[in-house]
Amino acid sequence: MSREKSAAAGRDKTALDKGTPAEGSMTGMPTVSVAESTVAQREAKEHTNGLGSSPDGRLVPDSRPVVELKATLDAHRGERHIVAIQNFPDPDAIASALAHQMIASNFNITVDIVYDGFISHQENLALVQLLQIELLHYDPTIDLSQYQASIFIDNQGTTTTLTSKLREAGVKPLVIVDHHERQGLIEAVFTDIRKVGATATIYAEYLRDAFPLEKSNPQHVRLATALMHAIRTETNGMIRARESDFQSAGYLSQFIDPTLLNEILNVKRSKRAIDIINLALEKRIVRDNYSIAGVGYVRYEDRDAIPQAADFLLTEENIHTAVVYGIITKEGEREVIIGSLRTSKVTLNPDQFLKSALGRDTAGHYYGGGKHEAGGFEIPIGFLSGTYDEDFMRSKWKIYDAMVKRKLLEKIGVIENQPTTSALRPPSVLPERPEE
Repeated sequence: MSREKSAAAGRDKTALDKGTPAEGSMTGMPTVSVAESTVAQREAKEHTNGLGSSPDGRLVPDSRPVVELKATLDAHRGERHIVAIQNFPDPDAIASALAHQMIASNFNITVDIVYDGFISHQENLALVQLLQIELLHYDPTIDLSQYQASIFIDNQGTTTTLTSKLREAGVKPLVIVDHHERQGLIEAVFTDIRKVGATATIYAEYLRDAFPLEKSNPQHVRLATALMHAIRTETNGMIRARESDFQSAGYLSQFIDPTLLNEILNVKRSKRAIDIINLALEKRIVRDNYSIAGVGYVRYEDRDAIPQAADFLLTEENIHTAVVYGIITKEGEREVIIGSLRTSKVTLNPDQFLKSALGRDTAGHYYGGGKHEAGGFEIPIGFLSGTYDEDFMRSKWKIYDAMVKRKLLEKIGVIENQPTTSALRPPSVLPERPEE
C-alpha cells in the first residue's frame, strides 16, 4: 500500500473511531455516527443474546428498543419511506410521525407522512398549522412504489386505508410503533408496541436515549411541543398517565414552547361539533351507567365530532362508559359506521369489550378495538350503501342504529322490553295479492 493510501486509511479509521458523522446526513436532529450505528446494528442483531454493561460492570442483555430501531434504520440508510397514520389523525399520531421523520433524517432517510382521510378536530388543525407540520393527504395519483418501506405509527394498519394500497404496491412494513392492543394484521421488521399512555411517550424515550433535543433548535422545540400535547391529550391531561408518560413529559418540558401549547389547547370547537354533541345528548339512552347514542348521518369532514361527543357524555353524573356512533358519508366514498367508546371504569377493557360485542368481518378482522379507557370501531355498510330518498335513508339508519345498540346492550347484559325498531318490524301476515 502506498504511503498516501496508508495515511488516508489511517484518517478514515480515526474518524470512524471518533464517531465522525456520515456524509449526507440531515441536520434536523443530532447526527448518529457510522461507528455508533454499526455498533447498534450489531447489538440489535444479537438482540436476544447481546450483552450490555450494567452499573456494577456485569454483562447483561441490552434490550433497549431504540438500539434495534437505530440498527433497522441504519440498514435502510438513504431510502425513501412512507409513514402511514390513521385516516383521521390525532395529536399522538401526528406528533409521533413527526418524531420518526426527524429521527430518520439522521440516516439520510426521506420520510413522507401520509393520511387517507380528513383532519377536522380543531385542536388537530391548530397543531398542524401552528407547528408547521407537513402532512400529505393521499391522492390516487401518488406513486406508492416510490417508497422502499412503510412505517405504521400509532396504528397497526387497522385504522388506515393505506394498508391495502401499500400492500398492492409491494411496499413492505418496516416499523410499527404503537400503544394500542396488538391487532395482528401486519408484521414489520421492527415492532415496539407497549402499554403506555401514548405513542408519543415511546418516541420521547427514543429522543432522550439516543437523539437528544436542543433548546436552541426551533425544529426541536416544535417537536417537543407536539409530543407534549400528544401525551397530555392521550392521558386526559396527565390524569391517566403512567410513570413512563411522566418521565417522557419531564424530559420534553425542557424544550417546549408554552405559548404555542397554550394556543393549541385553547382553540374553540366548531359549530358542527357542538351540534353533534347536542344530538348525542338528545338521542342517548342510559342503561346500567352506560350512555349510548346514535347520531345519524355525519359528514366525513365532521367525523372527529363523534369522539368529542363520547368524551362529553362521559362527564354526566353516574356514567362510567359512553359510546357514540354514526354513519359517515362522503360523495363517492363507501359508507361506514364509525363509533367511539370512552370509559372511566377501571375494570372495563375497551379493546376486549368492543371485540366481543361487535365481532369480526368475513376476513376475520375485528370491527372494533382500543386501548386503556378508550376505543373505536368501524363497520362497513355494504349492500345498503348509497344515498337515496329521505324515507329510505331514515329506514336505513333505524336498522343500523338498532343493530349496533342491540349488540352493545347484549354485551352489557341488558335485555330491552321492546325492540328499538319496532316500527320497522314486518307484519306477521302479509296482505294477499288481488287476483288477476
